[in-house]
Amino acid sequence: MAARVLMCPPDHYGIEYEINPWMNRSLGAGREHAFTQWRALRDTLLSLGAAVEELTPRPGLPDLVFTANAGLVFGKRFLSSRFRHEVRARESPVFDEWFAAHGFTVEHLPEGMYHEGAGDALFCGDTLFAGYRTRSAAAAHQWVGQALGVRVLPVELVDPRFYHLDTCFCPLAPSEALYFPGAFDDYGRKVLAAHVPKLIPVGEADAVRFGCNAVVVGRTVVHNSRCPELGAALRAAGYEPVEVELDEFLKAGGSAKCLTLRLDGEEAAGWKQRAAGS
Repeated sequence: MAARVLMCPPDHYGIEYEINPWMNRSLGAGREHAFTQWRALRDTLLSLGAAVEELTPRPGLPDLVFTANAGLVFGKRFLSSRFRHEVRARESPVFDEWFAAHGFTVEHLPEGMYHEGAGDALFCGDTLFAGYRTRSAAAAHQWVGQALGVRVLPVELVDPRFYHLDTCFCPLAPSEALYFPGAFDDYGRKVLAAHVPKLIPVGEADAVRFGCNAVVVGRTVVHNSRCPELGAALRAAGYEPVEVELDEFLKAGGSAKCLTLRLDGEEAAGWKQRAAGS
């Protein structure tokens, strides 16, 4: 089963507000460099056999490029995000329209339940690991678990630099994942260790370059550039690391994973289907 990914060109990308520690309006982002880096990521995924679908960018929505935060895809169901910040909540009608037009059933969480999609909810095997504190709420994750009929394990994110789970945790296979230990409290680290048989720790130098914010296509892991220790660890674990420079997006607190939303296979059912077909 080929990977299917939703991306959004960075026509209107920029640092227009500050809602995480990485954003600084005075620094801004280079539009030309952003386009070059975005295209390099897209072309890399295409070269790996992934099908890339593109969402039409909209003026006034600079973070629409970060499609991972649109919501959570589970089969043909799309659980639309409820963003904590109003500047990002304006993205939801655009995402909802796209998913409805492409055959997904669009569902919404109750009012007041903040949940930022695949940025904070990642399957590793049958378990949905859920980051909470900064952007998403533990109660929202439990609601999602009941709605989907899956086990949810909330883990608290304690370092504000790693405000979404996908910035510090990356499932590689049903029993294997990358993670930055410093992003979690002691309890969270124990939860991960107890339920993910093989955890590959990422050092802080590579973590702050969002090395964990990677896209996995088979045994290939696409991540931001200049993460040498991460690359060595992936090779030792039998994966092929591919670096793509994404520093213009790091300025907004995003990297490869943030720029993509898997339309298939991000949920446990997708892994089961692939395993059955192999």
